[in-house]
Amino acid sequence: SLSLSLSLSLLSLLSIIIAIISIITYSKRACVSIIIMALFLQLSRSTTSATTKSIVRKGFTASSYFSTTTTTTTNKQEEQQQQKPKGQLHDSYQHILAETMQDTGVGLIQLNRPKAYNALSDGLLDDLIHATEAMDQDDNVGCMVLASTSGPKAFAAGADIMEMANASFGDMYTKNKFSQWGLIAQRSKPILCAVDGVALGGGCELALMCDVVYASETSLFGQPEINLGILPGAGGTQRLTRAIGKSKAMEYILTGKSFTAQQAMEWGLISRVVCVEEQPVLDVAMETAKLIASKGRVSTIMAKEAVNAAFEMNLQQGLQFERRLFHAAFSTEDQKEGMKAFVEKRPPNFTNK
Repeated sequence: SLSLSLSLSLLSLLSIIIAIISIITYSKRACVSIIIMALFLQLSRSTTSATTKSIVRKGFTASSYFSTTTTTTTNKQEEQQQQKPKGQLHDSYQHILAETMQDTGVGLIQLNRPKAYNALSDGLLDDLIHATEAMDQDDNVGCMVLASTSGPKAFAAGADIMEMANASFGDMYTKNKFSQWGLIAQRSKPILCAVDGVALGGGCELALMCDVVYASETSLFGQPEINLGILPGAGGTQRLTRAIGKSKAMEYILTGKSFTAQQAMEWGLISRVVCVEEQPVLDVAMETAKLIASKGRVSTIMAKEAVNAAFEMNLQQGLQFERRLFHAAFSTEDQKEGMKAFVEKRPPNFTNK
């Protein structure tokens, strides 16, 4: 449109120049003809310009409408996402009990297959993965506790053998069996484990995925998979070795023997042995979880991340990673509040920001 208008303007100007020359040379007939042509070209130019402006205006209006519609749609989607609750637990689960204590910021999950000694079936794991993810996303939860309803008999007696007894290599390999267990260890918020009873096979591996483990004095741990003609498949050969060392891990994995809670504490596998006659192990875990949940959420997650990095990095890499997280903590509001509260000799009021 712009090039057409420019061409007509040039033609119009050229016609006027020729008309002037014609007047000078006294060619009246040529003069009149050229003046008429010039007027026609000028009229065409005006019409084209008006049409172009109209098109531009219409195009602008359509573009504005499209932009507004898109923005409105995007805003509606954002509002819907904001209205969708974060960390939404199911009303009930088939194989676990799950609840959040809003006043303390603690989320409690209990394995609940008492007749099967909490054997870790696919259904139970699906429930456990969903509940831990929901609590990990819940802004009101600062720490989780994993326990069972079957104490003092069993925390978890292992994986569900009935589900695997007739499985083939193809079944296990194509389904990448047990790969989803790693999701529990990847939760950003701390998970405390209260073991009361046997924690064997998958039960021991599940406890090893948690950040802090308490156990009653009668609890037993072990990786007895060798007795079934298999080996640990959900982290036992890796996490147990890192926790108690190669020699002890080899002994107990290759023999299938179990070990006591007292041994587990001495070797560094668990944090504390609890005398249940004095206090239930779940109560001890809940008290610690309440204390952890009262701290600043950002620094808590950072600290967990830094400790876990020690198992993945060499010393120099780990120290560098720790320093960077330490530096990053000074960008948080909780750091300002925590240090101010310390100077003013009062409890801090963390906002998790």
